[in-house]
Amino acid sequence: VPAWMWLPGPDTRPFTASGKPLQDLPPPGGFLKLLLAAYFCAGYGYVISATFIVAIVERQPDLAGQGNFVFLIVGLVAAPAVLAWDRLARRTGVLPALILAYGVQAVGIVLPAVSPTLSAAMASAVLYGATFVGCVSLVLTMAGRFYPTKPAKLMGTLTLAYGAAQILAPALTGMLAEALGSYDLGLWLAGGFVAVGAVLIAALARMETPDALRS
Repeated sequence: VPAWMWLPGPDTRPFTASGKPLQDLPPPGGFLKLLLAAYFCAGYGYVISATFIVAIVERQPDLAGQGNFVFLIVGLVAAPAVLAWDRLARRTGVLPALILAYGVQAVGIVLPAVSPTLSAAMASAVLYGATFVGCVSLVLTMAGRFYPTKPAKLMGTLTLAYGAAQILAPALTGMLAEALGSYDLGLWLAGGFVAVGAVLIAALARMETPDALRS
């Protein structure tokens, strides 16, 4: 709470730092629908690892007691990830950076299902921690570019899509794990959703670039 008091107030000036007036540049309807679907996929993948990674690690006989350590790795890697993805997006563009983030996250999610070893769990934690924050920050950055005068307009809609996945995914994964005695199918399903999200972002990249993403 004390740190909250140190945050600067919102910049309400109706112009950019270069003196240009702020202007909303909404994306085409088809672009927005694909973006919402892709963000739903990101939410599905995010919540599975966030919810179950400790339990997945602890269920492996050779990894008992390592769950919290693996989760710590996720947090340590996630901390600087926003800055890294922002720099990459400035060099490559937001959509190419998002495709990479989705692809890497999909690999990280399924690693524990591929190999029940500590090294695989640690690699999964690194890849997942390095990407889930990046996916969120890059998508919300796009929302801010589309609606600089009222960014919450699109951010709220995107958050609904992301949140809907976070409600559905754990329930489905929990039922699968209880029925099959393993989280493997749930992990593959989550990785599949994120991979589909990467394909959707790639489809966005093939569309005409919205004006807000050209700068």
